[in-house]
Amino acid sequence: MKVDGGCHCGNLTFEAEIDEARVTLCHCTDCQTLAGTAFRISAYSGKNSFSLLTGEPKEYVKISGSGNPRIQAFCPDCGTQIYSTSVGDGPKVYNIRTGTIRQRDKLIPMRQAWNRSALPWIDDLPSIPKFDEAVPQPR
Repeated sequence: MKVDGGCHCGNLTFEAEIDEARVTLCHCTDCQTLAGTAFRISAYSGKNSFSLLTGEPKEYVKISGSGNPRIQAFCPDCGTQIYSTSVGDGPKVYNIRTGTIRQRDKLIPMRQAWNRSALPWIDDLPSIPKFDEAVPQPR
C-alpha cells in the first residue's frame, strides 16, 4: 500500500510502500517510554520503499530487545517520531510510526509484540468510558 505523511509541524514529510500485513502493535517497555504511552504501532516498509521528501530527522540510536542497535528518527523541531531502522549503510527497512501516516485510519494492527510487557489494563479498554471530544471536566 502506498502511503504518505509527516511530522506534526510539517518539517519532515515522506512517502513509502508498506506491507499492511506487517502493521505491528508493540508493548515493549522501550516503545512505551519512547512513545510516552502504553504501546506503539508501526508499519513495515521494505528495502528501498521509504523516501524522505522534506527535512532532515534527528537520530537517536538505542539497543533493541534483540540486542541490535536501532536508529530512532524524529523531527528536530516538534519531536514527532517518524521511523526506526537499522544502523549502517546499505538498503534499509523502515518501521514507520503509524500516527505519522496520513492513511492511518486504514492501518489495522495485524499482530502484537512483547505482550509480556503489556500494561494490565489494555484488555479492559472496551469498559472505559468514551467521549467523542475532550473529556468533560468537573466544574
